[in-house]
Amino acid sequence: MSHSTYNKLWGEAHEELSSLLTQELPAEPLRPERDRVVFFQRLATLYVRYVQIFRQLEEAYDQVVQPQKRRLIREVLDGAMGRVLELKNEMVEKEFSEYHYMDDVIQDLKLTPEDLEIPIPRYFMSERSKVLRDRSKMLSNMLDLMGVVEKPKPAGERTLSAEEAIRIIQVTERARQGRLRAKFMREIQRDQERQRRSKDRDLGASTMDQAAVCIQKVWKGFLQRKRTKQEREEEMIFLGMAMDQNLPQFCPAASAAEATKTCRRTKQEEHEEDYQKSLISITNSLRELEGPNMTETMKDQIRQWFIECHDATGSFPDYPEEEDGGSAVIFADKTPEQLMEELAAKEEEEANKKPKGKEETKDKGKKEKAKGGEEEEEPGLKMLPSAFLSELQKAQKTFTDVWQNRDESKNFNQRHEAELIKEEKRKEIEAEIRLQVDELMRQELANWKLAVDGDKGGKAKATAKKKKASKSGKKKKKDKDLTADRTTESLYQELVEQRLLKPADNVKLQDYIGDYSYLGTTLRQTDIEPMPSLSDVRQVIALYAVLPLGSQVVHEKAPLVKAILLVGPSGVGKKMLVHAICHETGANLFDLSPLNLVGKYPGKSGLQMMLHLVFKVARLMQPSVVWIGDAEKMFYKKVPKEEKELDPKRLKKDLPKILKSIKGEDRVLIVGTTNNPLSADLKLLCKLYTKIILIPRPDYASRYIMWKQLIQRNGGVVTSALDLSSLAKISDGYTQGQMVRVARGILTERRIQQLAKRPLVSAEFVAHLARTDPVFQDEEEALKAWYAKTPLGRKRVKAASGKDEEEAPAKGGKDAKKGKK
Repeated sequence: MSHSTYNKLWGEAHEELSSLLTQELPAEPLRPERDRVVFFQRLATLYVRYVQIFRQLEEAYDQVVQPQKRRLIREVLDGAMGRVLELKNEMVEKEFSEYHYMDDVIQDLKLTPEDLEIPIPRYFMSERSKVLRDRSKMLSNMLDLMGVVEKPKPAGERTLSAEEAIRIIQVTERARQGRLRAKFMREIQRDQERQRRSKDRDLGASTMDQAAVCIQKVWKGFLQRKRTKQEREEEMIFLGMAMDQNLPQFCPAASAAEATKTCRRTKQEEHEEDYQKSLISITNSLRELEGPNMTETMKDQIRQWFIECHDATGSFPDYPEEEDGGSAVIFADKTPEQLMEELAAKEEEEANKKPKGKEETKDKGKKEKAKGGEEEEEPGLKMLPSAFLSELQKAQKTFTDVWQNRDESKNFNQRHEAELIKEEKRKEIEAEIRLQVDELMRQELANWKLAVDGDKGGKAKATAKKKKASKSGKKKKKDKDLTADRTTESLYQELVEQRLLKPADNVKLQDYIGDYSYLGTTLRQTDIEPMPSLSDVRQVIALYAVLPLGSQVVHEKAPLVKAILLVGPSGVGKKMLVHAICHETGANLFDLSPLNLVGKYPGKSGLQMMLHLVFKVARLMQPSVVWIGDAEKMFYKKVPKEEKELDPKRLKKDLPKILKSIKGEDRVLIVGTTNNPLSADLKLLCKLYTKIILIPRPDYASRYIMWKQLIQRNGGVVTSALDLSSLAKISDGYTQGQMVRVARGILTERRIQQLAKRPLVSAEFVAHLARTDPVFQDEEEALKAWYAKTPLGRKRVKAASGKDEEEAPAKGGKDAKKGKK
């Protein structure tokens, strides 16, 4: 596509963003909403519209080649991502569920379920490609060295004893003789059949006619069936329910479009290099050409200010400190008297900054309570304050002022705009020069005071002493660094050698196949809580894990998620999701599963050292994912006898402490996986994992898509002979892992070679499925009942029973009080 296409896409995103900002930031604040359903509808509409902006901006950022535009798009893209996460968090709090069904909103906005898919920004990986390549190379080298150390003796060929050799020879010889005997018997049967037919050759005319009729009937039936099948296929193609097999599988236009996108990404790198070079050259030229004029102009203005202040007040003023803005305060449109008053007021504020007495604090508390009481008069649900709306508004204003109506007819190649660089760099150079000028003018002012007023600048020294005294306060205790004398590479190598740091599998989040839940809204309207679809799970993982880990800005300002627990039967893809998170964000994968820790770093000091190593490297080389497989073992109600020696509860006390130390700037996520949460202490489990995501077995729609994808990926061909609908129906209860094993078991090399003559049919899959135990309804119901006991599950049960609606106004009032406090 052309430059104008992506510019238009960017403009459309900003138009939609402008209308949303007008709606979210009105002139008068919106009144609280009493109806929870109406409020959630408003949230859902905002969420869907922000997701559309997010998708448009992600596409634009990936393809726009102008470097200055890309910087603004990136700013808005991060803001849109953050706002989506804020709205998602608010929807969870209002609906008490991690999964939401917005069929009516999608229908009103004329969208499809695919439009709700959360895209993974490509810049997560592309902008860190060099770092990731170096890290991958370092990890592979370490693993190779470990392989050499661990396997000093190469595994040679096993020598057979005489008895074993004789037995193998006998088996192969008997098999050879059996094949020959079967071949001879087949030839004898053919000879006998040939002799029998030769005897029956003397037939009458009537028999010949019957034979001809029989042949004609069979042939005409075959032709008619073939014609009917062909007409049916043509009808399905005409209705758009089947693809035309004559069409090329790889469309030339699509491949050309992909090649163009790749070319545009290469241009991005070239234009970025030119932009960086221009920044340096333009900055240097501005400093040389305009720097001296700026210096003289500032000095003249400051001297004029000295004279005006002296004429107005009879004495020279105190020079503004750097913390107050320095000479920038002077250049504001204010009279000397106003400036003097402001500086005096600031000095008074600093002097009055002392601990207040108990009486004052009590009075303030009473006032706040009184204010809170006034606001309680209008109960209801309000939107939570946003950390991203102000930035989005600022970026929207920049787009409107700079780019919306900009004439780019002469910039066909979309290179950088030199004038914009000059405007930006002038401000930076002016700030640099102002610092130098301030130092000179402070000295000059002191000389003027000495000459005219006889003041030696005692006040300035006193203020400086005061400021120095204010800096010396109580220092926060820092955690002792147990490995202060070691390099990051050595710590990284130790973790790799101990198998605590592992390479992530090459799996994308899109490989977690699943379809949208089409019955979710209908079931909720009939007071039935639906099981989430695999598409819902994929979106939740993208929102809670991938987006915050991929963007530092989003992770710092969006609602912080430190730990996620994935709960589901064995084989539903929990481990695959962990690897997908790491692959999509380029994160390190640390394995702190109880079974992986057996025999490593023994004792209390060893445990502290291990956790220190893991989380220090995780912070230094962020983003990082700390995976805890079989998470229920850490919080066993009662440790089984066979597992007591393994000490699965080693991390029970220390891990929650470390979790508290994770802050917004630390892109570290703890992900636990379990298929048996019933054996763990629910209270402790929920205390560690703030987000619990229940992953069910796949539903019919997901199974249908999965069978088709699995057969094609394993070399099979889906034809009309294979009834995928029936196959998806009979495989109800089977997990994705079981379906993968069945597909691989059927599609062997020999079977793939036979596909041309003998296409796949559904009956072939039945025998393999019958040998595998599915996830029974009882197991799924037990997991649902366990999830209903979690904090969010209990809230959902209360909301469904109608208790929460009665308590909503009261809760709203309490929340308002807390917010005021």
